[in-house]
Amino acid sequence: MKNSQNTPKIYVGTYGRYNSGSLFGKWFDLSDYSDAAEFYKDCYEYHRNEFLPELMFQDWEGIPDFLISECSLYEEAFKYFKAVSEMDDDRAEAFELYCSNIVSWPANGNDLEETLEGFNEAYQGYYGGVMKDPKTEFTYQYVEDTGMLAGAPSVLERYFDYEAFGKDLFLDGYSEYNGHVFIDI
Repeated sequence: MKNSQNTPKIYVGTYGRYNSGSLFGKWFDLSDYSDAAEFYKDCYEYHRNEFLPELMFQDWEGIPDFLISECSLYEEAFKYFKAVSEMDDDRAEAFELYCSNIVSWPANGNDLEETLEGFNEAYQGYYGGVMKDPKTEFTYQYVEDTGMLAGAPSVLERYFDYEAFGKDLFLDGYSEYNGHVFIDI
């Protein structure tokens, strides 16, 4: 996580200073912390010269919007960062899409492990390569993997409409987000 360009960082100021016209604060690299308690401890220590500082997250990088707001960081964020750091870039992007667009995690109340299990069952892969349309690319792979046309004569195979079949697949059963395909569960 330390070497990643997407290392999560937060610029932390306080509402008191902001209301006084100051953007005084500091960038905190979240990869330096093992959990939220450790992070908040450092934030309060940095702003110790203020009486009861009310922290304000004025900017952030590498943190999905569903994990952060102007005044709070979701408590499971560090577990999320650890899980994502163990994934390749495509899979990490897909997991973020899954959390935000498909299952609305963490708002849905599920824990991270349960969400990861669901993701591993639903995720079919990234299809943004050789073809212009990820859905059609997935459909070609689906037809090949299922052996759907295995017994069909080659003359008939040439007339199979992959695009039309793909539209049907994605009407009920599959979803695509930025080239990532998921089974609708």
